[in-house]
Amino acid sequence: MQLAWDDRGLVAAVAQDAGTGAVLMLAWMNAEALERTLATGQAHFFSRSRARLWKKGEDSGRTLAVREVRVDCDADAVLLLCTPAGPACHTGKPSCFYRAAPAGAEDDGPRGAPAAVLDRLAGVIEARKAAPASSSYTRSLLDGGFPRILAKIAEEERELALELESGKEAAVVHETADLFFHVLVGLGARGVAPARVWAELERRFGQSGHDEKAARRPKPA
Repeated sequence: MQLAWDDRGLVAAVAQDAGTGAVLMLAWMNAEALERTLATGQAHFFSRSRARLWKKGEDSGRTLAVREVRVDCDADAVLLLCTPAGPACHTGKPSCFYRAAPAGAEDDGPRGAPAAVLDRLAGVIEARKAAPASSSYTRSLLDGGFPRILAKIAEEERELALELESGKEAAVVHETADLFFHVLVGLGARGVAPARVWAELERRFGQSGHDEKAARRPKPA
């Protein structure tokens, strides 16, 4: 595809977290940077201030693994769907867009799609593995091992089932959140990243549920 390079031979490049949808950073690409990115699967940009090509994370190790490259309708900007290896911003923030207008209040930047809260929660659960059990409910679950975690998942499933058909909507939402949380604790205890689950759900799009289940059944001997 022919890009509409500006008079400096550049296009704007927006990096977006492929898992959460959060916008990570804006940089610039020339033809060589785009070619290197496509060839290596690692984000490369062109530095206007240093007038040279650079690989994201070449000094810090905080690289961007590029999963997909897209071009906008005017062909003068590209979108990189990435998996970041650590914070994307040189300040240590997850995103370069960590200041909110108009006052400039700082946070960790865009949080991505609403459903990405599950990935953020999984990160908190992972961090709680190092927290004292006395100060963390999550850590106490993890210390209790699978017997306690599975008992809580079963308990929350029963409570949701009681509300789902005719309970108040607020109760359904509350119990669903409880179940999601305890399932994520179970995944964390097992060492399974939620992204594995999201990828499996993505794989099933366009496939009949009956066919998918049949494919998982063991073939008769």
